[in-house]
Amino acid sequence: MSTIVLGILAAVAAATAGVYAHSARLRLRLVNLVDNDPSVDIEAHSLAFASYRKEAHTSLVYGLLAVAATVVAIVGGGEAITAVFGVLLIPAGASLWWSRSASREARMARNRYDIERRAGEALEQEQLAPKAWAARLAPEEVPDFSGFEIGRVYQAGSGLMAGDFFDVHRVGPTRVAAVIGDVAGHGIESSITAFQAKYLLRVFLRQFRDPAQAFEELNAQLAAGDRHEEFISAAVIVFDTEAGTLRYASAGHPAVFLFQEDGTAPLRSTGPLLMLDPKASYFSREIPMESGDLVVMYTDGLAEARAGALLFGEERIIKTAERELNAPPDVLCKALLDAAKDHAGGVIDDDTAIMAIRRD
Repeated sequence: MSTIVLGILAAVAAATAGVYAHSARLRLRLVNLVDNDPSVDIEAHSLAFASYRKEAHTSLVYGLLAVAATVVAIVGGGEAITAVFGVLLIPAGASLWWSRSASREARMARNRYDIERRAGEALEQEQLAPKAWAARLAPEEVPDFSGFEIGRVYQAGSGLMAGDFFDVHRVGPTRVAAVIGDVAGHGIESSITAFQAKYLLRVFLRQFRDPAQAFEELNAQLAAGDRHEEFISAAVIVFDTEAGTLRYASAGHPAVFLFQEDGTAPLRSTGPLLMLDPKASYFSREIPMESGDLVVMYTDGLAEARAGALLFGEERIIKTAERELNAPPDVLCKALLDAAKDHAGGVIDDDTAIMAIRRD
């Protein structure tokens, strides 16, 4: 009878040890995955390792119990020893019963880790997406062009996706185009429209020497779509180093300011907002530009920074820029943004882009 009891105990303990050993192997794989994942914190590693250690310990204990029961069954033992081993049959049987779900729980832990990792990656991409869009619409660096000093600054508003954009690129051997614009509204749709407008303008400004023609083509393309709730304000200046001129066109955009030795001139709208009327017409103006002349372009977030009902406005923009006329363009742009933020109590709710371009 004692041999039968010890044999049953050995079999049950061995089976239990095998199940928990399999579960421990699955847990160890999860520990190795966590070890190789730099995004996982130390707490998650500790929990994974604790689960593996518990399963491994259980497997080891029941493995030793199986060996001990087998040895006692072979060499023989007294009734007291058989009684002790008989009592151990109860927890061994309970552990074998519970171990049915050990491997399933280990797989569930692995699946949970995979789900959480994918969720973390998705969240990271969601957080990076607005930054990626902003980097294309308002890049942190702009190209250097011989004969010009270029400064820019961008301040994101309260929305995740921006509708403001700016660009500086060469459109001919002696011509450089500066573009700034603002799509009404916030969110992904406005941001996509801004992206389209920016890069279509690159194409049209190379195709047409006159920025007004580029606006007409851009307007016809964008207004033909089914997006009646959107509209864009934009301004383009094409600098011609050979002719010593600038040619500008503005589609309902806030005034661009040209600072020259004999005074400050606002360069105002030369046509309606884009996307209001697919057949809208635009015109451009050409102005001589001397060495040292400076152009300041901005989106409406600057002029509309509020202190209660009081806007920052054009007059403050001009006065702030005039105080910084001898400063590098980057410094001037930052001074304008800081002045508007101070006026608004430290916070500007709308996206704000500012560019300053000086002819050397």
